[in-house]
Amino acid sequence: MIIEFLTAFKDYFIEVLPFLAIGFFLSGLIHEFIPTQLVEKHLGRKGIKPYLYSTLAGVILPICCLGSLPVAVSLHQKGARLGPVLAFLVATPATSVTALLVCYAFLGIKFTVFIFFAVIFMGLVVGAIGNHIRFEPRQVRLATDPVCGMSVDISKEIRAGYKGMNYYFCSPHCQTTFEKVPEKYATEGEHIKGIKERWISVFRYAFVDLVKEVGPELLLGLALAALVSAIAPVGRFVGSYFGGGFGYLFSLIFGLVMYICSTASVPLVHAFLSQGMNIGAGMVLLLVGPVTSWGTILVLGKEFGIKTLLVYLTTISIVALSLGYCFSII
Repeated sequence: MIIEFLTAFKDYFIEVLPFLAIGFFLSGLIHEFIPTQLVEKHLGRKGIKPYLYSTLAGVILPICCLGSLPVAVSLHQKGARLGPVLAFLVATPATSVTALLVCYAFLGIKFTVFIFFAVIFMGLVVGAIGNHIRFEPRQVRLATDPVCGMSVDISKEIRAGYKGMNYYFCSPHCQTTFEKVPEKYATEGEHIKGIKERWISVFRYAFVDLVKEVGPELLLGLALAALVSAIAPVGRFVGSYFGGGFGYLFSLIFGLVMYICSTASVPLVHAFLSQGMNIGAGMVLLLVGPVTSWGTILVLGKEFGIKTLLVYLTTISIVALSLGYCFSII
């Protein structure tokens, strides 16, 4: 079983690594180049437009469930309200141009058109509900390390004083470097970054700060998905037991516990349907599988609280089951 687990973990990791890299890089660009005021203006206000903007952006961006997590965290840190962030988390991994083309090739135009509009609808519903969730955001006060430029949590108390101001550092090494020549690193007012500095900041935030922030939860999520995959093969049972109503329950549970990206889920659903699965249940799996990885569950719980996580999963489950049933009767 260990070999099966390691193989499944490797396959998952290789599959999501390019999308994670894209997600982290986009997060770095958002952090460095998109003004906070712009995010607050378009994603921080009330009304349907913020949900629509974030949902449509999610449908267009070619990143998976895990890759969308750092982008969502960055948007929220920039001032986006919870509703648009959750809508983005639903729409981004649920489909893409590649997934739609694969869906058309395997499942036909009916599946393709329905899932496109179903994803938009589900994103809008989750976003609208998300904005009514009251939660206490994690109180993390950040400062910029004047030596290396990294964002640091000031509660860690690695700091030094100079001319009546406190400066915070990511490590004792940066603190020591600062204390040797504080006048070199201490600045008065806002430092204007050059192009080189800004791109260094993009990569530092994307592949150092955010990796430290959400990386452990993402790896744990992949490990859990690989464990489920290794100990619970289900394909050969589908035709025998899940051709009717139980297929919906199976698709929902299977989609919740397994990570299946939007593109990879299409041939899997095609195989299930060829073995006798109800087409409505197949639609449920296409909707739920890509948006409820263990990585998403762990990061959502950490960043936005258990209450937000439960509302997110419950809403997705209800909407996906309803849409799957509607698809089966049209």
